[in-house]
Amino acid sequence: MSVMVVRKKVTRKWEKLPGRNTFCCDGRVMMARQKGIFYLTLFLILGTCTLFFAFECRYLAVQLSPAIPVFAAMLFLFSMATLLRTSFSDPGVIPRALPDEAAFIEMEIEATNGAVPQGQRPPPRIKNFQINNQIVKLKYCYTCKIFRPPRASHCSICDNCVERFDHHCPWVGNCVGKRNYRYFYLFILSLSLLTIYVFAFNIVYVALKSLKIGFLETLKETPGTVLEVLICFFTLWSVVGLTGFHTFLVALNQTTNEDIKGSWTGKNRVQNPYSHGNIVKNCCEVLCGPLPPSVLDRRGILPLEESASRPPSTQETSSSLLPQSPVLTEYLSSNEMPDTSTPEQMPPPVHPEPPQEVAEAEK
Repeated sequence: MSVMVVRKKVTRKWEKLPGRNTFCCDGRVMMARQKGIFYLTLFLILGTCTLFFAFECRYLAVQLSPAIPVFAAMLFLFSMATLLRTSFSDPGVIPRALPDEAAFIEMEIEATNGAVPQGQRPPPRIKNFQINNQIVKLKYCYTCKIFRPPRASHCSICDNCVERFDHHCPWVGNCVGKRNYRYFYLFILSLSLLTIYVFAFNIVYVALKSLKIGFLETLKETPGTVLEVLICFFTLWSVVGLTGFHTFLVALNQTTNEDIKGSWTGKNRVQNPYSHGNIVKNCCEVLCGPLPPSVLDRRGILPLEESASRPPSTQETSSSLLPQSPVLTEYLSSNEMPDTSTPEQMPPPVHPEPPQEVAEAEK
């Protein structure tokens, strides 16, 4: 008598997560769907460095020093490691509200604002919050059904709210946020050094060869070197300029999104409440501070009932995929917000309170 063993298919949570992301390696790798420019980035780095190691490095190691290819290899490996770490990681996606929480918020909004006359625009859904004696507005996200934590923003490309959202970078194929910004900065910094290094030693290689066979003959015999020089020349300005811009932002503890919107340099001249007023402290917080874990349980297993049924909407999907909203409480009670008391001179907010877990963090 034969016994048949039926294996039930395990459904991971990443297979049903809302948002426009792609996952690989059973949910371990998380990227945006648009990855064409990311592949171009890999091709340019790998192609240029392959030509450099194959032709110029051998000649320069003999004529000048064997340390030249060693240092180039270190820069190359570090650049690739930080690029892949930036591209394949969760940038800090914030879970969407559960259906019960979203319904509670909508009910509170209707109870507070009352019936809005037809044709009249409803008031904005904003919550006032105090950080280091500065009033910061918590904006409501109509897609994720949550009051976004400070410095968070909704990425229209990935369709997710990202904590400490900086920007969406197509060159790395991912959003840049709180969990991968330091790796993004280290990537562009090391790539700038690598580009300058390869460009400089290509010029040295051409100069040494020109002393023996002439400049024009050298260009004819080394078309790969000419290609490397052209790629490095046109890449150098953008990469070095981008590195300088982000160094400026790191020194001020500011994000690209805040700089573009002029959040702290507008007409009101509101000071940045997240800056420590010291460049060293700002750099240490951004680049060396504790890295929060991902709140998306991407590799978690869905219950059988939930995995068997296909969710009809994004809102219903999030109820079985994402953690409960206490994680938002962690956002609002983090070190970025040491003072959460509302100023006495301000009138009470007109807009509704967020769910109970978020309200507890404000106390």
